[in-house]
Amino acid sequence: MNRLADSLSPYLRQHAANPVDWREWGPEALAEAQLRDVPLLVSIGYSTCHWCHVMAHESFEDHTVAAVMNDRFVPVKVDREERPDLDSVYMQATMAITGQGGWPMTVFAFPDGTPFFAGTYFPKPHFLRLLDAVGTAWTEQRDDLRHQGGAIVQASAQTGPAFADVTVACPLDGPCPPAPPIRTDALDTAASTLLRSADREHGGFGGAPKFPSVPTLRFLCDYYVRTGDRAALDHVALTAERMARGGIYDQLAGGFARYSVDPAWVVPHFEKMLYDNAELLWLYSRLYGEGALFARVADETAAFLLEHFSTAEGGFAAAFDADTEGEEGLTYVWTAEQLVETLGEEDAAWAAEAFGIDPAAPNFEHGANVLLLPRDPADDARLAAVKHRLLAARRRRPQPERDDKVVAAWNGLAIAALAEYSSRTGHRDSLLAAERAAESLVRLHLSDEGRLARASLGGEASEAPGILEDYAAVALGFLRLGGDWTDRATGLLEQIRAHFSDGEGGFFDTASDAEELVSRPADVHDGPTASGWALAAAALLEAWQVTSDETYKDDAWRAIARAEPAMSANPRFTAGLHAAAEALVRAQK
Repeated sequence: MNRLADSLSPYLRQHAANPVDWREWGPEALAEAQLRDVPLLVSIGYSTCHWCHVMAHESFEDHTVAAVMNDRFVPVKVDREERPDLDSVYMQATMAITGQGGWPMTVFAFPDGTPFFAGTYFPKPHFLRLLDAVGTAWTEQRDDLRHQGGAIVQASAQTGPAFADVTVACPLDGPCPPAPPIRTDALDTAASTLLRSADREHGGFGGAPKFPSVPTLRFLCDYYVRTGDRAALDHVALTAERMARGGIYDQLAGGFARYSVDPAWVVPHFEKMLYDNAELLWLYSRLYGEGALFARVADETAAFLLEHFSTAEGGFAAAFDADTEGEEGLTYVWTAEQLVETLGEEDAAWAAEAFGIDPAAPNFEHGANVLLLPRDPADDARLAAVKHRLLAARRRRPQPERDDKVVAAWNGLAIAALAEYSSRTGHRDSLLAAERAAESLVRLHLSDEGRLARASLGGEASEAPGILEDYAAVALGFLRLGGDWTDRATGLLEQIRAHFSDGEGGFFDTASDAEELVSRPADVHDGPTASGWALAAAALLEAWQVTSDETYKDDAWRAIARAEPAMSANPRFTAGLHAAAEALVRAQK
């Protein structure tokens, strides 16, 4: 047993029985590497990551591999969801070295944390050769590694986005101009660029793997509100319909998987993340009046969040694993024979047609099928009865593990989405669940000084501090609840002003008093959710509209204007800020 058994991270606990002498990231691990004069071997992943599990089984559970790791390195395990700051810094290094990133991330670093080599998943034979090569280079070519580490840190710093100087137009100690920081023609150009890259057949953007890209869809929704450009709303609706009918959506229990491995949303990567389902609940709530399919999916997604993601403490858990007993999709897929065993010949044949199953051409591995819903069957009652019987049978199968970690930012997004859904539908249970989650965050994550903890587990807060996206997303969630929650929200925005400002109108991702790493990230680019920078701008704008305090609007103005070069260069991955700019344009009319 290594040092991970008492960790608050379920991901780290998964590795507690490894023969690898894992440590958590912290001063003790760095001091041990310095004392032994060996490199750090930092392995970064998360609990529902398929390839993280594969590398764990192949290498970290192997005594031969573990012996080499323990002898020549100080092995450190990091949960990227608990420590996104470390993940961001080392992902920049990995991208600088290899040109691509992913998880598990494998980083070799000096005892002060400076990376000198990195990669992602390594099969066991390759990994063993790599361990030997790095260990030998550490002994015989230390100066070369030090030079390489410095070059990596420098290259990582240079890959950051360009920023504009906004303090001349809008001094930090004075009001901003009345005109919006981004011209509407620039927003029009961004929307046109996105629509040109749209998949007109299947919805979404790009090919495989295909992600929901909710920040982009949100921007197009907001663009449509301002312009009435039906093409934008039509593409959002097309995407929402194709996802709802595809395998990325769980046709039996509701809820969305992380992404699809094909461009048509057929075969999902089966992990289910809180942030995806929160953001998609917002999307389908926004489309609630646009059709019965969207209303049904919104209802089912809200119910899925409340039934499957709720924790005993009142918050929402992080994710469900992609694998069940080491096999991806085991819980969810169906062979033709399994349909017959569960439903009988007649209903199985009807179900196969309803769920898009071709017995001669299964859409998944080993003759199994992911359930789709190509069209709504004429017999709604029969569909409901078949789904009920299939779901009952599926619940008797082994189930994927749930990561019970409560992440502040993702709970903020869930609170905001449930509040939005409740306001559009009148469903009281969703609003009550959002309020319970907010109360849980205040009780477990928020200190007397107003500082947020990033994560908690079982009612105990992690020592990992909140980052920008935590403060901003939770503030947004509280603002959507309104009433007495507004004061809590503005308190979090004051923390952003005090600890995350870059002094020039923008934001760092980490607080001014957080652990000093080899670099301090400040990223405007979206991931599966809007960037922390964009969430902060959105929260500031909403606070202005709720309180009429012009300083919130001015801070949002500066944040958007400072990021304009990156927004113009890459509208696809700055859609969160484009949506904030649309909100500012509308509010100033």
